[in-house]
Amino acid sequence: MTYRVFIHGLESSGQGAKGVFFRERYPDMLVEDYEGTFAARMEKLNGLLAGKEELILVGSSYGGLMAAVYTFDHPEQVKKLILLAPALMLTEFAPYQGRRLTLPVKLYHGRQDEIVPPESVKEIAAAAYANLAYHAVDDDHSLHATFAAMPWDILLKI
Repeated sequence: MTYRVFIHGLESSGQGAKGVFFRERYPDMLVEDYEGTFAARMEKLNGLLAGKEELILVGSSYGGLMAAVYTFDHPEQVKKLILLAPALMLTEFAPYQGRRLTLPVKLYHGRQDEIVPPESVKEIAAAAYANLAYHAVDDDHSLHATFAAMPWDILLKI
């Protein structure tokens, strides 16, 4: 069974715009709230996904960092990774630099992002993922202008 999971950003929740979007269009998608430190958030994510296979993870900003770390720690469980302006430049991702995964990774990043630097993230992601499709879009960090129009039915299929 395939499990689709959305992981929200640092100052968001599962009730934010992206969480609501996924709940309405993909009712089987796992959309949870994550709070506290990075370690606390990862502990919750690890518990939620324990024993689940064929994961498609969608992570936004800090949630993108969480999804990336989870994927490196559990590469056999994750079939596809979709990253939305992921905060890969934070120190929590440093232990994974120098390693490379081959699963399909789709990364969308707004060119006008003033929170997560697009060029730094693009460089880090290109080194970390052999099968990376990087999409620079005319948008900001939240991807408000492009998010709803993204090809989600295609992205969320294995």
